[in-house]
Amino acid sequence: MVQIQRSFKGESPRLYIVPTPIGNLDDMTYRAVKTLQQVDAIACEDTRQTKKLLHYFEIEKPLISYHEHNKFDREEKLVERLKNGEMIALVSDAGMPIISDPGFELVRRVREEGISVTVLPGANAALTAFVGSGITSSSFTFYGFLPRKKKEIVEVLKLLGKTDHTLIFYESPHRIKQTIAVMHEVYSENRKMTVARELTKKFEEYVYGTLKEVNLFMTSEEAELRGEFCIVLEGKIEFEDDVNNWWQDLSLIDHVDYYVDQGKSKKDAIKMVAKERGQAKNEIYQAYHEK
Repeated sequence: MVQIQRSFKGESPRLYIVPTPIGNLDDMTYRAVKTLQQVDAIACEDTRQTKKLLHYFEIEKPLISYHEHNKFDREEKLVERLKNGEMIALVSDAGMPIISDPGFELVRRVREEGISVTVLPGANAALTAFVGSGITSSSFTFYGFLPRKKKEIVEVLKLLGKTDHTLIFYESPHRIKQTIAVMHEVYSENRKMTVARELTKKFEEYVYGTLKEVNLFMTSEEAELRGEFCIVLEGKIEFEDDVNNWWQDLSLIDHVDYYVDQGKSKKDAIKMVAKERGQAKNEIYQAYHEK
């Protein structure tokens, strides 16, 4: 049966989803501060980080550890406290809770129990980067963090590459170069891209250009590979499929031979085929030399 929550009529909400600043503490809203002052307890990812935030705003509240590894165990305790009439806030280390962070299971469970949920608006890294990217904002797809293995990254990117929506990703500093390099292998190098880091902080930076240009920049000594990154990538551009998939009817062997017949060395031909097909060079090399 469908449930209806009219947030500001009748019973007061019990679970509050409270966004926190992604860097600059001045981005904390008055409503967020007031809510944290009023609740009975605060569920958070890292109690150390949340203690710093509360100390800055002179708030003292009991903290409940709630993260990816204990969320199901904590869920029962939180629901029980909510049923007993307590008001609880859920926060993440930075930004909007639940976006690439744990929490949706708790919200679903709380709603199933008939307990109201109120979400406060606030800071979010993905939308901040998107708005500042200079890339079309008519529609977008937020993916978050890509898989760790290259093969899996390629599979996801190929699937996402079929849409003309702007694509938004999160990435860590030690993987940013690899991720952009794989994107350069899979997509047209003429797609527009913006890479944003350290948003709202002292060293906030936007790097804007084509995928080819940004990929080259990220491998240069000028690139700063510190802080958390947001990648905003233009969606599928006109004729991209026709340009990139001209080889679609060729076997892998014929694809390599095509470049060899044009005067390329086998090494360079394999490298080009690997890039166009989004496969590892060693896979192409092995298959070609086993023919």
